[in-house]
Amino acid sequence: MKAMIFSAGLGTRFRPWTDKHPKALALVNGQSLLERNIRYLQQQGIEDVIVNVHHFPGQIREAINKNNGWGSRVAISDESGEVLETGGGLVKARGLLTQGEDFLTINVDILTSLDVRAMLTAHQQKNALVTLAVTGRSTSRCFVFDKNDRLTAWRNVSTGQERRVREGEGEVNKAYSGISIFRYEFFDLVSQQGKFSLVDAYLELAKDHTLTGFDHTGDKWVDVGRPESVTVAEEMFR
Repeated sequence: MKAMIFSAGLGTRFRPWTDKHPKALALVNGQSLLERNIRYLQQQGIEDVIVNVHHFPGQIREAINKNNGWGSRVAISDESGEVLETGGGLVKARGLLTQGEDFLTINVDILTSLDVRAMLTAHQQKNALVTLAVTGRSTSRCFVFDKNDRLTAWRNVSTGQERRVREGEGEVNKAYSGISIFRYEFFDLVSQQGKFSLVDAYLELAKDHTLTGFDHTGDKWVDVGRPESVTVAEEMFR
């Protein structure tokens, strides 16, 4: 199984660090977010990793080369010309993934103790096209799942905005954890091209295909999206 670490973003919420560096190289207890995610994936049995780059790409390449990928086989998907967001970035990296094999994606600013093997088992048992890691934590923007954990809508709790794709019983709001497992067939089914968010692809595909949620509430999880979240991450991940 391969994994893609989304590392191409501008990291505007993480200024001033990202005025001169990519967010992927921000440090948590002396280790960069990128290194921590690569080592986390190793612990989960994943040693083939794709990293997309756009913002200060040379610094990321240098860090990977200097550290020999921290023991993993790391391929670069170059988005230097234009950042493609998560959806476009994933489609661009298609050729670096293995046809017919499930794969995982994770945002570089996410640190977690999620059990990928358990998530993969659930993904395969439900024959899902995509499985989204979610928790029950409070959030303003969330995905909605029915009693069978099938994706039915996206909802902005603060504004009341909703993007519904199907009806479902026993619906619950779940917060997305920034981690997903895909069947490779995703690439043949997604209609968007160029620059787009995976959220848009999820909602379109959920109309006719099975997209499920894997609830890992109770695991360690932190979004290191802002400088002030580093302190939280350092308490959680030594």
